Amino acid sequence: MKLKPRIIAMDLDDTLLKHDLTISDHTVNVLQQCMSRGILVALASGRAPEAMYPYAKRIGIDNRKSYIVANNGSQILISDTRELVYERFLPEDIAIEAFRLTVAAGLSCHIYDDTTIYVSRETEYSERDFRLSGLKPVVPDDFEEVIRRGVYKLVIPGHPEFVTPVEAEFKVLFRDRATVFVSKPFFMEVLPLNAGKGEALQEIAETFLGFSAEDVMAFGDSMNDESMIRYAGLSVAMINSRKEILDLAKFITDRTNDDDGIADFLEKNVL
Repeated sequence: MKLKPRIIAMDLDDTLLKHDLTISDHTVNVLQQCMSRGILVALASGRAPEAMYPYAKRIGIDNRKSYIVANNGSQILISDTRELVYERFLPEDIAIEAFRLTVAAGLSCHIYDDTTIYVSRETEYSERDFRLSGLKPVVPDDFEEVIRRGVYKLVIPGHPEFVTPVEAEFKVLFRDRATVFVSKPFFMEVLPLNAGKGEALQEIAETFLGFSAEDVMAFGDSMNDESMIRYAGLSVAMINSRKEILDLAKFITDRTNDDDGIADFLEKNVL
């Protein structure tokens, strides 16, 4: 029996995108077949909105109403109008405390707006972030002043050897005040408490559309996808996912992100 999602939400990096950051023609065609059947196709990423829109255009939701979940769930935009319909900010005191602890640990910190990555200092990771997002890194004169303008999240990049102990410390320190996780091995993130892709997807499905979790299919691979994999009634882990995501998901793709894993799953189970 075929699955019958009303919404399909997809992470970008290591899920919808190949490692060269492209989407194949075949995957685009399959997603457009889903849309032609009335299924809403949405994107959910840790990226800022501007870094997501080239992919929204590629799959054809830049000119039809759908949703963009950006900054790991801290923002929701309507895809064709770019109207911001939901946002959650990291409280200023928590952001400044986390930033100061990050600097004390010898690590750098990144903040994103629509066009820029603000970095506390330039590192190999700010260059890597630029290659991934296309957003230009800038070192501001006063990083804390940027925080005071309002931030959706902090990203703390670094080698896992140095990031992992800071993550463990932050999870204890900010346990009841913020959400802390490693989205990729070299990126730790601090978000507003209970702000995540799952919470944003729930807002779209239940508040905006009147659907239930059982109507939602979500594809992901990493720990920033955990909340939407937990929320979606039809949760799908990429076969190249972290073990924690593989263990959580109801379904697993047969193919990796580099081999049209999403398209293959949809052809076999939805279309």
